Amino acid sequence: MIFTTFLEMVENKFSLRMADTIIRSADLASGGSYTTLGTYDHHEMIQLVVKLSEQTGIPASDLVRSFGEYLFMHLIESHPAFAVENSTVFAFLLRVDKYIHVEVNKLYPEAELPRFSYDTSEPGTLIMTYRSSRPFADLAEGLIMGCIQHYGEEIALRREDLKEGTAARFILSERK
Repeated sequence: MIFTTFLEMVENKFSLRMADTIIRSADLASGGSYTTLGTYDHHEMIQLVVKLSEQTGIPASDLVRSFGEYLFMHLIESHPAFAVENSTVFAFLLRVDKYIHVEVNKLYPEAELPRFSYDTSEPGTLIMTYRSSRPFADLAEGLIMGCIQHYGEEIALRREDLKEGTAARFILSERK
């Protein structure tokens, strides 16, 4: 689903021709043929993003964050009840690891999902620590940004990289 949604974003934000160009110019083991139920090597996503960056001149990290925002909106459209159940940014994000990822694993048992730990010890602040074997902290940041936009709350987001894209701390603070 990640791959098909990424290519959908490329088509919507750039063009169908751009999607075709990046697929054909990347050396993809899958040949660039993706289904929503398939599981693909994350290196293919990296190749697609790099090719899109080369074609557009937009830094790869910005493209991945933008995709995260797009992906969040796609997920909310696909599962609107979950957004209704969790009426705030903090409520939603606090359930990512213990609920959303559990549900994803039911649909995609072989999915290798990132892990989050949470710190809510300071009132009005949520600290999420992201850890993954894959370098997609930019994607996690984009998803968080998409969540903030969706709920329309005044939340400041700051990121601290812990390890080269595979670990990051996201500090979300309610603006008074």
